[in-house]
Amino acid sequence: MDFKELQENARKNLNGSCKVCKVCNGIVCAGEVPGMGGKGSGSSFIENSKSLEKIKINMRVIHNVSNPDMSIELFGQKMDAPIFAAPITGTTLNMGGQISEREYIKPVVKGCSNSGIYAMVGDTAVDEFLIENLRVLKENDGSGIVFIKPWENEDIINKIKLAEEAGAIAVGVDIDACGLVTLSMHGKKVVPKDIKSLKELKRSTKLPFILKGIMTVQDALMAVDVGVDAIVVSNHGGRVLDCTPGVAEVLPQIAKAVKGKVTILADGGVRSGVDVLKMIGLGADAVLIGRPFVTASFGGQTEGVETYINKIKSELSATMILTGCQSIKDINNRVIYKSMVDNKGIHII
Repeated sequence: MDFKELQENARKNLNGSCKVCKVCNGIVCAGEVPGMGGKGSGSSFIENSKSLEKIKINMRVIHNVSNPDMSIELFGQKMDAPIFAAPITGTTLNMGGQISEREYIKPVVKGCSNSGIYAMVGDTAVDEFLIENLRVLKENDGSGIVFIKPWENEDIINKIKLAEEAGAIAVGVDIDACGLVTLSMHGKKVVPKDIKSLKELKRSTKLPFILKGIMTVQDALMAVDVGVDAIVVSNHGGRVLDCTPGVAEVLPQIAKAVKGKVTILADGGVRSGVDVLKMIGLGADAVLIGRPFVTASFGGQTEGVETYINKIKSELSATMILTGCQSIKDINNRVIYKSMVDNKGIHII
């Protein structure tokens, strides 16, 4: 499928809720929540893009890497690339209302499954959306991860059981959604979680348990104390709190504190295979990509999703060759170009 045609179709089907900009960086849609933008000034979404753009990588070309292996194993599953489709839910609330939840999520789940990666599906103020997401997962052999909003624990545990019944490979809670505008608008009560509450949720399931919305070293260390299987370093796409730093800015210090103690996933502004390599070089084990999967599904259904994934894979493979990385494990902070300026204005590498 032609990528330009995909974008034109998506622009039409998104019905003004997303402009499908050439660069998806949050500037044009700033403040559009509900919608696809970032909260308030939009700076948190914009900083995700800016902080990642500031990261530079440099070439290593004297080596024998010509056919890099992008595969990884996470949550007991083999994946063709370290990429997940992030959980985005609520077509009628945020995506123009022309496409139903099923029409959006089915191509994402199926396209990811066909491409050897996994989709994450989400929860929102409309309970039926989660139920529809779980139906789609079940129809695709449970090929996905389920994220639940931080409701009262009893409600979360009930929804975890539904995810288990659907055959999900892992479950999680996006704890940063305790401040999500689209939930409060519908009178749905979400609450912050302390360590005791999180330990209760972790004990409620045998599936790998993930906490999404970690942006500080302190929260990352507490997540390790809870015993979670993975964290997602994320500011919820800039949609819950204005004026946060970008994910790429905080990821290295979080990775320094908890790398090896917990699986580290990251999202926020990832748009290309180069961005995937940057995030892994900064300390992530794998990445989540959000809004581009909306464009891919709205613009080309399953074929559109597969087209986008193939594009990312191709870019990642080429970038691994040009940085001398045979496998994902070879991608570390050595691929990140570090420069500083001394007091004489001379760049030191």
